[in-house]
Amino acid sequence: MACWMYEGMLMFGVVFIAGYLFGTLSQTRNALDNRHALQAFVFVVFGIYFVWFWAKGQTLAMKTWNIRVVDIHGAPISQRRALLRYLLSWLWFLPPLGLSWLFDLSGSEGAVLTLGWVAIWAILARFHPQQQFWHDVWAGTRLITWVTPPKKKS
Repeated sequence: MACWMYEGMLMFGVVFIAGYLFGTLSQTRNALDNRHALQAFVFVVFGIYFVWFWAKGQTLAMKTWNIRVVDIHGAPISQRRALLRYLLSWLWFLPPLGLSWLFDLSGSEGAVLTLGWVAIWAILARFHPQQQFWHDVWAGTRLITWVTPPKKKS
């Protein structure tokens, strides 16, 4: 969970840069103008970030916490599998966001619903035999502890 929080802090920087780039390229003056296009752009930017790093094995936060994403056989994952993992990882957030929109919930109600769903989704991993998150199971990936081997001295 600490890695997830650290990843969130890194994503703040990615969102800031993506928002600035989008605003500059689209000449958007108000944050609410082109809101849906900005959300789609950030979704794509996040996808590029995660697919790129997961296909290489680790995001920046995962390196800090010695975590690596691999396939079920322990091999590095392909970009296609990384993309599938990215899309399935949105199950952490899409159900409560969809319900918030459907029932026109206020921001605080939506936040409570989202936090509750995230907690439930995290607890559901305890029901898997290897205690994996379900998006990893469905994507055919898993997280392992990985310490970079020391370089050989010549």
